[in-house]
Amino acid sequence: MSDSPMIRLDAVTKVFPGTDHPAVDRLTLEVAEGEVVVLVGPSGCGKTTTLKMINRLIEPTSGTITVAGADVTAVPAPELRRSIGYVIQQIGLFPHRTIADNIATVPRLLGWERPRIEARIDELIDLADLDPAMRDRYPSELSGGQRQRVGVARALAADPPVLLMDEPFGAVDPIVRARLQDELLDLQARLRKTIVLVTHDVDEAIKLGDRVAILNVGGVLEQYAPPAEILRSPADAFVEGFLGSDRGIKRLSLIAVRDATLVEGPIVDAAATAAEAGAAMAQHGLDWFGIRRGGLVVGWAAGSDLDGGAAPADLEPRPFATALGPDDSLRDALDAVITSHSRVAPVFDGARYLGMLTIEEISREIVQ
Repeated sequence: MSDSPMIRLDAVTKVFPGTDHPAVDRLTLEVAEGEVVVLVGPSGCGKTTTLKMINRLIEPTSGTITVAGADVTAVPAPELRRSIGYVIQQIGLFPHRTIADNIATVPRLLGWERPRIEARIDELIDLADLDPAMRDRYPSELSGGQRQRVGVARALAADPPVLLMDEPFGAVDPIVRARLQDELLDLQARLRKTIVLVTHDVDEAIKLGDRVAILNVGGVLEQYAPPAEILRSPADAFVEGFLGSDRGIKRLSLIAVRDATLVEGPIVDAAATAAEAGAAMAQHGLDWFGIRRGGLVVGWAAGSDLDGGAAPADLEPRPFATALGPDDSLRDALDAVITSHSRVAPVFDGARYLGMLTIEEISREIVQ
C-alpha cells in the first residue's frame, strides 16, 4: 500500500443551481490504495453526489479531488471514466448486447486487440462465478444477482485501480444481497482494488468497509473511521442515533469466534461412567453432555439417556444441530446460542473440537 492516498477529497463542495444549501459541504477525506471505504448516511447527505464527483459525472463547485495523485479536472472526463470502474444499483447493462459484449465495453473503447478482449471476457466470467454458457445470453435472460455480477465484471474489465459502487446490491432480495456482499469481499481479498461504495444500509457498511464515512444531511462528515471504532465510540449523538440501539449487536459481526474465550464444556470420553457424565453436566449447569471417541467429539446425549443404568458407551451420540467454525462471527454465534436448547454453541475446526461458546462470553464482548 502506498503512503499517498489513492483518492483524496480536499474541501470539496457541491451547490446545485437554484439551491441555497450545499449538497456536499467542504468534504475532506482520503482513501488508501486497496481500501474499501463506504459512504453511508440518510437521504440528502450527498453520498451519491460525492461518488459521482470522483469520476466527474458531477462537477464539484469548489475543492480538489485527486485520483492516484492527479487532479481529476486535469484529465478529460471520458478518459477519466474509462480508468475508473463504476457499478450502479440498476446495473445499467446494455439490453441489446450479450453478456460478453457488455463486459467488453471499456476494453473496446480503449482499443484492445480482439484476442486480448476475448481472454479478458473469459477471465472475468470465471472471476464473477458465472456459467460460461451465459456468455452469449442477454441481460433479460439472467437473474438479478447474475446481472449484478456481470455489472461488476464489466466495471473490472479494463483492470482499473479504482472501483466506484453506488448502492450496488440494493435491487436484489436479502438472500442474494448477502451472497453478493460475501462475493465482493472474496473478490477484494484477491484483487485489492480501491473501492468507494455508497449504501443507505448501515449493516452493509459495517460488513464491507475497511473504513466508514458517516455523512449528515448537506454532505457534512460526522465520523470517518473503521467500523469497530465507530460502533465502540460514536463521535456524536447523530452517529449514535444513526447506528441504532443495537450497535452492541452490530459489533459482534466484526468479532470472529476464534477471538472469543471458549470453554471445554461437558465433554466426556465414551468410556466414562454415568457418574462422571453426571458430574460434567452438573459442573456446567446443563442437562446434556458431549461424547468423545478416538479423540473426536462425535455428538451429544441427554442426561435422561443415562436413566436405567446406561453408560455413555451404550449410547448412540446425536449430531449437534448447530456447530460454529472459528471464522464465524459472534453475531452468528449469538443466534446459534439463543435458538438452541443447550444455551451454548460447540465450535469445530473441521473435525477438531475447539470448545464451546457461552452467552456469558458473548455478553462480555458486547460491553467491552
